[in-house]
Amino acid sequence: MDHLVRQLERAVERWDELGLPRPDVFVVSGSGLATALGERIAGPLPWSELIPFPIRGIEGHPLEIELLEPRPERVVLYSRGRLHAYQGFTPAQVVFPTRLAALLGARVMLMTNSSGGLRPGCRPGDLLLLADHLNLSGMNPLYGDFPPSWGPQFPDMTQAYDRRLRRLLQTVAADLGIGLEEGVYASVLGPSYETPAEVEMLRRLGADAVGMSTAQEVIAGHHMGVRCGVVSLISNPAAGVSDEPLDHADVLAQGREAGAKVARLLAAVLAHPELEDG
Repeated sequence: MDHLVRQLERAVERWDELGLPRPDVFVVSGSGLATALGERIAGPLPWSELIPFPIRGIEGHPLEIELLEPRPERVVLYSRGRLHAYQGFTPAQVVFPTRLAALLGARVMLMTNSSGGLRPGCRPGDLLLLADHLNLSGMNPLYGDFPPSWGPQFPDMTQAYDRRLRRLLQTVAADLGIGLEEGVYASVLGPSYETPAEVEMLRRLGADAVGMSTAQEVIAGHHMGVRCGVVSLISNPAAGVSDEPLDHADVLAQGREAGAKVARLLAAVLAHPELEDG
């Protein structure tokens, strides 16, 4: 893992060479949700400027960053899009942006994703606040040997989704008239969508939504002492819930349609005075 550590150290050096302010908060957008979140103070900048291995985006994930300042002395590193393991990236590569943000000083991470709804009664366009996850991807970004300064080898995951941050998200959502129920997210590898039998299994395991991201980033962020909060957009019913075939274009379309609602919520949370209260 020495090679990874050197890559991250070099990325931190590159950040400072570019004269960019260190972030307090890290935000990652999900499929089709890379909407504007406010006035930017720097960027856009391609992630390839900082990530040392070849990367490629997919539709809905432009893989660029911006710096925002939603309130005085609060710098937000906003990543439009993320890397996915189903693209062939290793767990360490998937969470490279998360670890870089933590090393730069971010102590809060807010993420969005798009997911298939498993909970009875959920509809496309609903928002789910993640309270926990099932990591069924077969991958864990903590596999291997890492510097002790990053965090414990065996981190407790009871509060991977920070309780105070979840409470703040719910309070702000209520003030804005946005529905936001809590639930459990099943993270799978992909890229194929789930079969009806797999969906039934996930329901029996207690999952409310299923998607192909997020869990690894939360594990890595929580390991490094970052408080994590995730809002999932239900973009479609999971396989077998509806007779309609699943299509990535539909996911992106739902993201664009609900983008304004998600952006309103995130912008309000980013400007909230209690966001960084740990």
